Amino acid sequence: MSVLHQYNCNVLMDHSKFLNEMYSNVSSSASANESNAYKINQCLFNIIIDKGLREVPIKKRKLQDQELNEECSRVKDMYEQFLDKLPPEFKRSPLKNGSSEVRDLAQKLFEATVFEHKGIIGGNNSDSALICSVKDEQFLIPSNCSFYCGCVKEQCDKLTGKFDIVVADPPWWNKYIRRLKHANDKLSYSMMYNEDIASIPVKNLLSPNCLVAMWCTNAPSNIAAVKDLIFPQWGVEYLTTWYWLKVTTDMEPLCEFSSGCKKQPYERIILGKVGDVTVPEEQLIVSVPSALHSHKPPLLELLSPYVKTSNPQILELFARYLLPNTTSVGFEPLKWQHVSLYEKVS
Repeated sequence: MSVLHQYNCNVLMDHSKFLNEMYSNVSSSASANESNAYKINQCLFNIIIDKGLREVPIKKRKLQDQELNEECSRVKDMYEQFLDKLPPEFKRSPLKNGSSEVRDLAQKLFEATVFEHKGIIGGNNSDSALICSVKDEQFLIPSNCSFYCGCVKEQCDKLTGKFDIVVADPPWWNKYIRRLKHANDKLSYSMMYNEDIASIPVKNLLSPNCLVAMWCTNAPSNIAAVKDLIFPQWGVEYLTTWYWLKVTTDMEPLCEFSSGCKKQPYERIILGKVGDVTVPEEQLIVSVPSALHSHKPPLLELLSPYVKTSNPQILELFARYLLPNTTSVGFEPLKWQHVSLYEKVS
């Protein structure tokens, strides 16, 4: 379970705890009698910020609050109300590693996990996680999952069946990825135009009552594209927007709440539906983020109660790591499954 605490519709999640529980009993594909526990490197979740760099004079902070747009103010209010009710035991002390060490580790792992897996199809149909070899590299594979490595559009064309939940984390155009691509084209994925995302053949894969969750940047053009272009072409009706607030280990927002199109400490999850699906109007998801790029927190525990089946079929598009009971599609669904991210503990 990844949810640590809930207040109204707002939740505190622990991504690292979820991963550690998922790999607490990993069988070896080479020996059915051998099993071990693996834990994610905790330094990857040791997200701290130098307090001295964040000090803002009181007058400036008041002025900033006045300038916040309506949405940002609403998210900020949700966070403050949630923090006020949060038991103190959920604030943990950071490890000894500094923020620069965490960034260096994340960059090292990013560069060390560049694999060519296009065309590879695999999975694990057992009820326990496995460690297995793919092209002479070791990967952890969660229970009851499958993965398809390659172009999302091409792979979706090959899929059969219907899915009750679809989660997508598209490679939106942005400056960071453009810089990364320019520096080393092996260290980033190909960004997609909004029209290309809309053309992914998802419509025929959606069950009669399906919940769709799309991670989206805060860029107004991308938000509008989801609601006015992508969802309509997928045959999906817009429902609402939830927010993922990224915090440090002591529960402070990763950066200041800002006005206009400046950087925010939150990302959005735009929800849509097919058929009869109802979700809370607003939800704030609070968690310490992984230092690994595009290593989003798992949403299935939050989404599953709102679909009309006890065993939902789940599809994740543009996946960079695998989840139990999920079909994952993308060029890099095994990237953050590599054993180098984990420590064997038994």
